[in-house]
Amino acid sequence: MNIFQRIASSTPKFFKIIRNIGLTLVGIGTTVKAIDVPLPQEITDYSGILITAGTVAAAVAQSVYKTNDFKEPENDKI
Repeated sequence: MNIFQRIASSTPKFFKIIRNIGLTLVGIGTTVKAIDVPLPQEITDYSGILITAGTVAAAVAQSVYKTNDFKEPENDKI
């Protein structure tokens, strides 16, 4: 399975929630960066961190996919 098939496949519910939280963080960080009002340096620094963390969370959560091919591990008896 290549990366494009993995991203296009269905995503488990938990990871959909994580993806949406990540996209929300990206939106908040981008909004703070785009404000024309002078803000303290710490707030603009944290908005950059929000953008980065949200992007990583959304990308990782989107790349997880559902599969029904679960197999129990075999016990090696010695």
